[in-house]
Amino acid sequence: MYKGTAKLSREEYRKQKDLEAARKAGEAPAELDEEGNEINPHIPQFMSEAPWYMNSNKPSLKHQRFEQKETSSINVWYSKGATKGEPVKNYRKGACENCGAMTHKSKDCLERPRKKGAKWLPKNLKPDEVIEKIDLDFSGKRDRWNGYNPKQHLELIEEWEMIEEARKRRKAEELNKALESGTVEDLEKQLGSSDEDNNDEDKYAERTDMPGQKIDLNSRTTIRNLRIREDTAKYLRNLDPDSAYYDPKSRSMRENPYADKNPHDLAYAGDNFIKASGDVGEVARVQLYALEAESRGNTSVHLQANPTQSVMVQETVDAQKKIHKTKEKHAILEKYGGAEHLKTSEQKVLAQDERYVEYTRYGKVVVGQEDTVPKSLYAEDVYTNNHTSVWGSYWARGKWGYKCCKQTIKNSYCTGNISR
Repeated sequence: MYKGTAKLSREEYRKQKDLEAARKAGEAPAELDEEGNEINPHIPQFMSEAPWYMNSNKPSLKHQRFEQKETSSINVWYSKGATKGEPVKNYRKGACENCGAMTHKSKDCLERPRKKGAKWLPKNLKPDEVIEKIDLDFSGKRDRWNGYNPKQHLELIEEWEMIEEARKRRKAEELNKALESGTVEDLEKQLGSSDEDNNDEDKYAERTDMPGQKIDLNSRTTIRNLRIREDTAKYLRNLDPDSAYYDPKSRSMRENPYADKNPHDLAYAGDNFIKASGDVGEVARVQLYALEAESRGNTSVHLQANPTQSVMVQETVDAQKKIHKTKEKHAILEKYGGAEHLKTSEQKVLAQDERYVEYTRYGKVVVGQEDTVPKSLYAEDVYTNNHTSVWGSYWARGKWGYKCCKQTIKNSYCTGNISR
């Protein structure tokens, strides 16, 4: 099958064709490739011949096979901190100007910035780092423990052993003090027996914030306390089987488990009580209006498709209802009378009370209940940077400023009359 690049004579060409026919008929053994595998004689010539640019001197079908990508093993990882080559004495052109290594530039250097870099003071030059190109396969990319050094766990074990030794030493000191003072029994009740310590391996709770855990730092706790036990489960609030139903799939209890108590006095009164707070009622009212409008033939109002339009239409309708009720009220009062009963009598207005208020001759309250000043949602009367007036109390040349120092820069420091 392999023809080679040399030109064949007529006799050689005839022998080659006879050999191919014999191989196809099974009378001659199949041709072998470079790796010793048999080549199927029925493969067409345009597929079996390798292109000229592959420089193939032996029969082979490698050019038809998928080229396998070479990947790194799952056990291969980067050599952190490894260097290559001998220590450098002189600065090399193109190296890092800070440490003198050739494997990175000065902007990527992780060494401390020197007062005089390696380019100007070639002392203590750093060797080149080992840069590895690791291309992991499918399993290596998804290995959670790839690159982990098990020796690091020994440091944690040593730390635990030191804590255990310190605990035992502290317990021995407390026992010695108790023997001297004669309070051994009380101390054993606090610390527990030694058998319990050996079997359960209890540890003192670390003096750190542990969310969701109720821990007394003066008492011991076990390291197995991993569950958050602060909140009571919904299905444990009322064990009566006839009480509120708990749905285990959605983990919801819609009804109030304490039906005989006021829901406002309870920490938990069911999921429906929680869902009825805030703007839930307003949303339900808008939804009801949209459904009623749809039933009357108005399909343009839809809360989910256009909530803004639905709210605006409802507000317009409410305003029109309010105007209609006011007109109807005036019409009834004009027809039947009785408007005088809706007004507050002058006797009640001018009646005396026990509240003492002093006024000036201009009607301003001096002593007593002053008029309440309406407050906005923003912070008021907040003076910053030594100012005695708020920002916006001064206006000049199209700019806001402070009235105390006439400055128009918001973050400026008050200088009094100097900056005026």
